[in-house]
Amino acid sequence: MGRILALDYGSARCGVAISDPSGTIASPLPVVRKAATPSGVKRIGRLVAEYGVERVVLGLPIGLSGRETAQTKETRRFCELLRVAVPVPVDLYDERFTTRMAERDHDARADEDSRAAAHLLSGWLAEHGGLPPVPESFGGPAWEDAGR
Repeated sequence: MGRILALDYGSARCGVAISDPSGTIASPLPVVRKAATPSGVKRIGRLVAEYGVERVVLGLPIGLSGRETAQTKETRRFCELLRVAVPVPVDLYDERFTTRMAERDHDARADEDSRAAAHLLSGWLAEHGGLPPVPESFGGPAWEDAGR
């Protein structure tokens, strides 16, 4: 697995995180401001090239009820914009709980939006072969369900 770039999209600020080349560690990067503008999309494209990114994971903000919101629709539009602009696959990933986890994470070195992107990326990596899955007793899938 190569590097994965995760985005926690917001129209004003987009949190950004990157995995290490082995796909096991998620690290926050500085936010991209106004990501849906031409300059914001260009900045994301530069990050993809600079880090040798093989895939972009974009957090999809589904409401806690499971329903789509106005932000969900805006994020889907941004996803389509990215899919045209970057030369790698762009995946949507449910981000319902990443912002809450980032609020509890008191790493002052990283912006809250980028901490949310790092939590999003950690979850995606756990599901797709990077990080080991979280045991069911900690709120994640059971080990045997994950094929381990």
